[in-house]
Amino acid sequence: MENMRGLLFFLLVFFSTINFSYAYELVLPKEKKTIVDTNYAFFVGKASNTEVMSINDEKVYVAPNGAFAHSIKLKDGENRIVVKSNFNTQVYRFVKNPTPNSVKPQLIEFEPKIFLVKKDNTPIRKTPVDFGMNRLSHLFKDTYVVVNGEKGGFYRVYLTDKQEAWIAKEAVVEAKQLCEVPKFITVDNRLYKNASEHIIRFTGNLPYSVEESEKEIVFKVYNPFVSEGSVYSLNIQKPKKYYYKTELKNGVYIFKVNELTSPDDMTLKGLTVVVDAGHGGAENGAIGCLGDKEKDINLKIAQNLKDFLLELGADVIMTRECDAEISLDDRVKLAKDNSSPIFISIHLNSIGDVEMNLNKHKGTSVYYYNENSKELADVMEDYVPKSINTRRDGVKQASFAVLRPTDYIGILLEVAYMTNPNDSMIYREEGFAVETARAIAGALLEFVNK
Repeated sequence: MENMRGLLFFLLVFFSTINFSYAYELVLPKEKKTIVDTNYAFFVGKASNTEVMSINDEKVYVAPNGAFAHSIKLKDGENRIVVKSNFNTQVYRFVKNPTPNSVKPQLIEFEPKIFLVKKDNTPIRKTPVDFGMNRLSHLFKDTYVVVNGEKGGFYRVYLTDKQEAWIAKEAVVEAKQLCEVPKFITVDNRLYKNASEHIIRFTGNLPYSVEESEKEIVFKVYNPFVSEGSVYSLNIQKPKKYYYKTELKNGVYIFKVNELTSPDDMTLKGLTVVVDAGHGGAENGAIGCLGDKEKDINLKIAQNLKDFLLELGADVIMTRECDAEISLDDRVKLAKDNSSPIFISIHLNSIGDVEMNLNKHKGTSVYYYNENSKELADVMEDYVPKSINTRRDGVKQASFAVLRPTDYIGILLEVAYMTNPNDSMIYREEGFAVETARAIAGALLEFVNK
């Protein structure tokens, strides 16, 4: 009898161990009960190839390597979500805060007032919202702006009788009355072998913008103090590959356009490239289905890319070479301080607060912000997916902090989706980092020498 009891106990422990070994493991969510403001609950994890999984009775796809990702639409209040397989069942509760009824701010108009911009790189926008593709330009400290209205957290900036802009209230301070109306003085154009420099002198700092047509770059300075339609425009022939920089001090604008030239020997000799491994330190980035951290994969690709670029003759500057946390401002500053004409930021993708779609949220996408960077983005998006066997997820324009400066040609690659089970089979392959880096280097070589 004692032997029988011992045998039963052994079998119970044995089969419990089997169940534990083969039961799914969730990477996300981390808590069994969570209060959220999102529209979807996102489940990411790994399972054995013998598990049949469902979440709230919706069948879950499990990739051959065990990776899975699934989303559930949430309703306001408490949501009970059952994650089930033939080895394990767990219950999760998400409490979704009700979506507040947004009250649209009203426009309040008033007599024109003069304000001063508090610091450099202050955006003025086409619309009174602080996100998206709505930036008109970035103003310098002590720039005079005429304000004649407010809406929510923004002041309306008067540029001409036909054009207005918006600036955050916290970015400006009301100024004393002007002692002297800012006036145009002179313009001086200087031509160099691969650059042109344009020096425009006013008696005070005024708002400006840079616009581009197919063949020209148009530098504009607005002077609402002179007349309702006062705009000083400078039309500059646009090189094929270019980057530009604006400086302003005491009313003197220096606008310099540089041409990116090709070496004579089909290499990258003489070209400085900033390679930016996204995230780092406490900032993990996206977490993959099998627990991989985006920051680690980004760094491996960046380190290999450095080696390939050096072989091609480029000078390479890394924003990080270890697991370190680097601010976005410092990444940009590194490129500007070293006058690097190329900036390549490496990331892997994740989805936002949307329904997970395994066929849509996969592959390689390339982002740019300024028009001068679109051609490089196009070449990358054509070149890289072919080399690493990912889906082409498109070239997209986005207002990312590292892409906004015009001082360089800048792109951001989302090489694959961390949270797509099928993409996880690609980015976990042994040679993925090397082949991705080789493809990026090859695309840059093609762009430069095209």
